[in-house]
Amino acid sequence: MVKTQSNFTCTECGWATLKWAGRCGECQAWGTVVEAAQSTGGLRAVKPVRVSEARIARSIIDIESDSVAHWPSGINEFDRVLGGGIVPGATILLSGEPGVGKSTLLLEVASRAAAGGAKVLYVTAEESVNQVRLRAQRTNALQPSLFLAAETDLATILGHIDQVKPQLLIVDSVQTVSSSLSDTLAGGPSQVREVAATLIRVSKDRNLPILLVGHVTKDGTIAGPRLLEHLVDVVLQFEGDRQTSLRFVRSHKNRFGSTDEVGCFEMTGDGIAEVADPSGLFLSRGKVAVSGTCVTIAVEGRRALPVEVQALIVKSSAPQPRRVVNGVDASRVAMLLAVLERRAGLALSGYDVYVSTVGGIRVTEPGADLAIALAIASAYKDRPFAGSLAAVGEISLAGEVREASSSKQRAAEAARLGFSTVVDASAGHLGEAVRLAFATASAAVERVAIPDF
Repeated sequence: MVKTQSNFTCTECGWATLKWAGRCGECQAWGTVVEAAQSTGGLRAVKPVRVSEARIARSIIDIESDSVAHWPSGINEFDRVLGGGIVPGATILLSGEPGVGKSTLLLEVASRAAAGGAKVLYVTAEESVNQVRLRAQRTNALQPSLFLAAETDLATILGHIDQVKPQLLIVDSVQTVSSSLSDTLAGGPSQVREVAATLIRVSKDRNLPILLVGHVTKDGTIAGPRLLEHLVDVVLQFEGDRQTSLRFVRSHKNRFGSTDEVGCFEMTGDGIAEVADPSGLFLSRGKVAVSGTCVTIAVEGRRALPVEVQALIVKSSAPQPRRVVNGVDASRVAMLLAVLERRAGLALSGYDVYVSTVGGIRVTEPGADLAIALAIASAYKDRPFAGSLAAVGEISLAGEVREASSSKQRAAEAARLGFSTVVDASAGHLGEAVRLAFATASAAVERVAIPDF
């Protein structure tokens, strides 16, 4: 009889210890160490197996390099993030918050692939086939070569694969599928590992691309063991605010392409639509120049996007003025307010400051510092800038305007969109940048009777 000793393992990374700990000693996660049982029997020697002629090790220079053929999914923005399309035999994990549109996006991918002649198997473990069919009817995704199955058992899913013989498999979601080889509940670390490992093995053996939907925890990370992200080939994050229709797909891991690309989509009543040129989504439509606005050219992945930053300054009657932000980093705005007061002479300590972006986009890169500072200065002076003005640059605590990354790409996008004046690192100092911004205002704006800065 083999003796077992009770020890504890981490559900996130698998770290083992003889006694319980509140924090994992490997991944430093709290509350993930649980009790487990492991065999303490002696180690058995593993005997070598004779390698067949087909699998014998060869010199790396003798191995022919076959180019990886990307298989277009029919959705250009999705293919952009994947590096050109879906690779046969690849396992792709798509995660996102509940209700963001993961199932809608993958149903559209399945429909486009089926319309292109591929046989697609869509396995839903959270909904019935009738629910998926209603969504497909609403989004015009009905295709004869798109097969639906509502299953939560891994063995039954494998049976569907043998019967349908699909060219693309979609499983929604991996946390709701269970295997009889594990006694734990669906969604547990051992179940997720078993289900993912089995599906990945099927993907590699049959050269079958698989799209997996992954749940996220309350802090935004993918639910289940971190091993899941290591096993798959591509990890995608589907982001978006439920209050707006804009959605972004970002790649956190991609073995077949770059992780710098970003796909842009818009949720509509008819499903999800790709946005090839989102340049006008983050700019206001007002025809009259208004103070407190400034446009910056942000870089999302390899895509340059014009983003309008708006600021509002109100005299505060409270002992502690309010600082409310939306779409920008609150700590960075607080730093910029301090730099504006100390280095540019704007007395902002007695005012409530509100800063927001247009269109619901979130901008956290340092290259938007100058646009935020100029928008605040414009609101403080109640003096609008010219509509052809854009600002790009990072601001240091000394008030120095530093060059942002991808400056040539930002300048080219600004010129393409008609921004003839770009205030950037060539200004040198924040005070000079503010002076240049007010000096380049249009003639209509100059007629406003407000003293010069």
